[in-house]
Amino acid sequence: MSKLEELIAELCPDGVEYVQLREVFELKNGYTPSKSNPAFWQNGTVPWFRMEDIRENGRILSDSIQHIAPEAVKGALFPADSIIIATSATIGEHALITVESLANQRFTYLTRKKRYADQIDPKFAYYYCFELDDWCLNNTNISSFASVDMNKFQKFPFHIPPLPVQREIVRILDNFTELAAELAAELAAELAARKKQYEHYRDKLLTFTDCASKPFGGIASIVRGASPRPIHNFITDDEDGINWIKIGDVSTGSKYITSTKEKITQAGASKSRFVRPGDFVLSNSMSFGRPYIMKTEGCIHDGWLSISGFEETFTADFLYHLLSSSVIQKTMAQRASNGTVQNLNADIVKSLELPVPPLEEQARIVAILDRFDVLCNDLSSGLPAEIEARRKQYEYYRDRLLTFREKSP
Repeated sequence: MSKLEELIAELCPDGVEYVQLREVFELKNGYTPSKSNPAFWQNGTVPWFRMEDIRENGRILSDSIQHIAPEAVKGALFPADSIIIATSATIGEHALITVESLANQRFTYLTRKKRYADQIDPKFAYYYCFELDDWCLNNTNISSFASVDMNKFQKFPFHIPPLPVQREIVRILDNFTELAAELAAELAAELAARKKQYEHYRDKLLTFTDCASKPFGGIASIVRGASPRPIHNFITDDEDGINWIKIGDVSTGSKYITSTKEKITQAGASKSRFVRPGDFVLSNSMSFGRPYIMKTEGCIHDGWLSISGFEETFTADFLYHLLSSSVIQKTMAQRASNGTVQNLNADIVKSLELPVPPLEEQARIVAILDRFDVLCNDLSSGLPAEIEARRKQYEYYRDRLLTFREKSP
């Protein structure tokens, strides 16, 4: 019998009581001080947390990237060892804040009430909030802006096992988290090395010295996408609607777009740009310059370029590897307009000089590069699958430790 099992058998053999979240924690939203007052944002000393802090520095935070001036604070700061959890926008993220602080309005603070301050270990609450993250993702109000159903949120059942049980769970998860992080780092380093090797080999295979080049615009039809305005008037739940293709429909590491999350009406489609299976779409802003092959048909917004009519010159798979190569990606980036966001317009892509090897040579190169691509990118095999499997194993183990038999009333 493990130490944890012994503690549970000794201290809570009949199960664990739970209370609603609002009974355990003070629940208050963060806020953003007025941007119109420069003094609030100059020479700041007060930590002000945003989602960027979690993305860049993890989930246990003692300082923030951005700070605000003390005069920007309304009343008291939130106490140290509070938890911030995203209840709007990027839902399903949280962090333990170990210092007095403030966060923006996308976060709800969970601060232990006095009567529970000595009954709940802050680190246990932090781990338990992974369960709350999952709950939030499944209890979201979808309108113009995603947000958690806060009435239900307040009633979320929070289990409170005896402190020795909490601390043993924290000890186990701390150790397991450290081991998981070390393994993930090793796998990530291996993946980075394989990708670098793949990119080098790909670029070498796609360097031609005895092959004629042609302007891409003379080989293919390249046009910008279009969005019907306002787009929300044309989104439909009708299964007969037209696929509405967005960046969010792209699977990490995939060269295909196979399905979409949303559809638009026929009226909306008439105002948009239609693409068919086998066509390419190329991101011209976010995920800049990344090519994808369509496996479905639908309409694209103005953040995409559509590429079609190249079949007599290129196979789709060869064109994918060619457009993904370092030389072509670098050329597109250099020619793109400089601004807040790089913008890759159709004329830039049309002006690309692309080598045109024989179709049989294209097929040979594709067969080699596809094998590398699977190893590096395909989530169903290779190193990414190993990383994903380890992550799921950790989450499964963590969820098991945080699942308790409820004590009968």
